[in-house]
Amino acid sequence: ADVKDLTDRENGTRLVIECKVGVNPQALLADLYRLTPLEQSFGINNLVLVDGTPRTLGLKGMLEVFLAHRYEVVTRRTRYRRRKREERLHLVEGLLKALVDIDKVIKLIRGSENAKAAKDGLMTRFKLSDTQATYILDTPLRRLTKYDKIELESEQERLRSEIAELTTILDDESVLKKLVSKELTRVAKDFGTARRTALIDGDLKEVLEASKPAGPLEVADDPCQVILSATGLVARTAAESEEAVEGRRRSGRARHDAVAAMVHTTARGRVLFVTNRGRAFRTDVLPLPVLPEQVGTVSLRGGVAVRELVPLESGERVVGVAPLGEQAEGSPGLALGTRRGIVKVCAPEWPVRSDEFDLLTLKDGDEVVGARWLTDGAETLAFVSSQASLLHYDASLIRPQGLRGGGVAGISLSGDAEVVFFGAVRTDDSEHGEPMVITATGETVKVTPLAEYPAKGRATAGVRAQRFLKGEDRLTTAWVGPRPAASTARGEIVELPDPDSRRDASGTARDTTPDVVGRLIERA
Repeated sequence: ADVKDLTDRENGTRLVIECKVGVNPQALLADLYRLTPLEQSFGINNLVLVDGTPRTLGLKGMLEVFLAHRYEVVTRRTRYRRRKREERLHLVEGLLKALVDIDKVIKLIRGSENAKAAKDGLMTRFKLSDTQATYILDTPLRRLTKYDKIELESEQERLRSEIAELTTILDDESVLKKLVSKELTRVAKDFGTARRTALIDGDLKEVLEASKPAGPLEVADDPCQVILSATGLVARTAAESEEAVEGRRRSGRARHDAVAAMVHTTARGRVLFVTNRGRAFRTDVLPLPVLPEQVGTVSLRGGVAVRELVPLESGERVVGVAPLGEQAEGSPGLALGTRRGIVKVCAPEWPVRSDEFDLLTLKDGDEVVGARWLTDGAETLAFVSSQASLLHYDASLIRPQGLRGGGVAGISLSGDAEVVFFGAVRTDDSEHGEPMVITATGETVKVTPLAEYPAKGRATAGVRAQRFLKGEDRLTTAWVGPRPAASTARGEIVELPDPDSRRDASGTARDTTPDVVGRLIERA
């Protein structure tokens, strides 16, 4: 609504921004930081001289060099102070020796022909050094009283104590470091100024939370879809009418439109991200970027990397999305399939106070290869192994379990075979077409209708889905679902061969075999 510049000499830079009624100030501030030079990042080339040699150092390196400099400064200062106290102690000890026989000292000085003879006599008679003898000769007689003797003895004790402390600093490195730390703390307290730049610990979720509108009237809780792409991007769609959806279905495909998972939710709802390590993360839908429309469809290039929203560990990736709230009502739960052939339907009874929890306890070397949300339990669960075995059966055969359940055997694997695909498909969905089975070895690709494969019982080996040619021994990827689309790891579309009704046939050689298989966005 208005901007006022209240900058002056007393307050420094001060800019007051007035918001319109109903606007969340935190959301507006986040947009100003993002879209204007109000907040900028810049690089610094720290070219410094270290022992006369130019070097480029980072923050840690600069601190290490500075600390080394402080250690050297304190060490040299301590040595200087100890030397000065040792010299003073040497003089005090000479005066104390002279005070013991002060009459003899005075008599020797008066009987000497000159100052040199007096100094030599003092050094010989009282075993004094040249410095001590010279100092005694230069000392006024008024200093040689009994009261001065008490002061000298007190000074002697103080000097010895200080010399011991300084020696400890020089001999013990830990004491030196504590002293440097104490001095730097005092400097920061006396001369430090308040930091003007806010430091963020790198958690993007906190930044997104700060920019989220607070009032329910600012953003309507309209239905939308959360989409996880095959390239690891996540975004949400804007609220759309039936006409927009129909127009999208009639349009062609765009780059990066291979979808790994998709759920229906609302703009102010929450979803659950599932990783290959059996962990789940709750995430708000509102902070997700809205996909821009492009030639009648959407481009997943407008999404954000999912690892910027949830704290993934090294090697961990998101393999599925599940809805929360009203959209999850009436569902038997989330179907999970692991690389070793374990299947589990996790009942939607999530912890109330935790936004991060485990869905499945995995054995060593095992991981979740697929996570699919079941709408009503009428879906078909499908496994594809690396030995080209396909097994599918009704999801109703798997009893839902709680978070502590370990799942049951889903497919029987032989030898070193492992599961390369797990999913849940519907065979009664005429709108999205007949489910297809796609298998690829790296050299050949095969597309076959799922209806050609008979259903088998749980924990069986299934049936062969592709015959290996010479030089082929394993499947590299597989997919079961309607309206398939193949893309490379960069999201580029790969054309698939025509469907082959033969179950046990070999694949078709392709110039570019798909290494990621997903679904078209039209499936929404």
